[in-house]
Amino acid sequence: MEKIIINNKEVKLYTIKNSKGMSAEVINYGTKIIKLMVADKNNKFDDVVLGFDTLQENIDKEPYFGTTCGRFANRIKDGKFSLDGVEYSLAQNNGGNALHGGIEGFNSKVWDVVQISDNSIKMYYQSKDGEEGYPGTLDCYVTYSITEDNELKIEYDASTDKATVIGLTNHSYFNLKGCGNGTVRDHILQINADFHTVLDETASPTGEIRPVDNSPFDFRKPVVIGNVIDAPEYVAGRGIDNNWTIRKNQPKELALAATLYEPVSGRKMEVLTTQPGVQIYTANWVDKQTGKYGKTFAEQDSICLETQNFPNSPNIAHFPSSVLRPGEKYQEVCIYKFSAI
Repeated sequence: MEKIIINNKEVKLYTIKNSKGMSAEVINYGTKIIKLMVADKNNKFDDVVLGFDTLQENIDKEPYFGTTCGRFANRIKDGKFSLDGVEYSLAQNNGGNALHGGIEGFNSKVWDVVQISDNSIKMYYQSKDGEEGYPGTLDCYVTYSITEDNELKIEYDASTDKATVIGLTNHSYFNLKGCGNGTVRDHILQINADFHTVLDETASPTGEIRPVDNSPFDFRKPVVIGNVIDAPEYVAGRGIDNNWTIRKNQPKELALAATLYEPVSGRKMEVLTTQPGVQIYTANWVDKQTGKYGKTFAEQDSICLETQNFPNSPNIAHFPSSVLRPGEKYQEVCIYKFSAI
């Protein structure tokens, strides 16, 4: 594979796996998961995440495929927030909003690999005070593990030297039939949520938390995605790009957020998280292009299940806090657990 140096750091490919055949390929550019091999009901393995064949393509194309989004995932309205009486202006890269950390978020940084074993990899990045407008120097670690229970486990750890906001997520694009094998409209989705956060015209939350009852947002029972994806309550003609509030007994509990099932392969993916929300995104803005294995990727050919704090939470007092202060630890977990039935 080609040798690529960015800011005096080499971009490298790493493989982690368990004893049952499940494996992931990860690069330290953006901590991107570029390959995830998972068994179907006949124990046939397929790659269930979108990505590209070469290192350079994974750097140059589709900035969020498989990556860690930060310093704050999703949108911050108008690219501004106030903290301790100080207003901060962020890089605006989504209309007037700040999205996924800004113009050069964590997805475009070369991380340092600080620990590697057969089944796990731990990476580190230091985000300097003022990067993309965010206050405080942030020391951030992301650990990927493949467990013997066929889980892709993601652990986030961070600390800061100055009060700041933080919200990290993984932005893998899944297709349980195998990447490039057609639409996800036939996947079956269940979300463990009684409420969702209402969006304004810029796709940023207004602050209203609305019950899912009697609406296309009700996934409390399994729903075929194609049966609701065209509802006008979503992005008209595009698909789903919304945040749900996960049902929990207590904050920080590792709870089931969602379950995704594909009936032909029999693959099932359970998503668990310590975070309060999950953003469901049906690849509405993926331009038709050639990805891995010569396969074509297009809109609605994949789905993201991004466990996260609520979007725009730095500006909405009654949303779960995204503030991190010196002496505190940011610690969150996301698990994508695979099985086949």
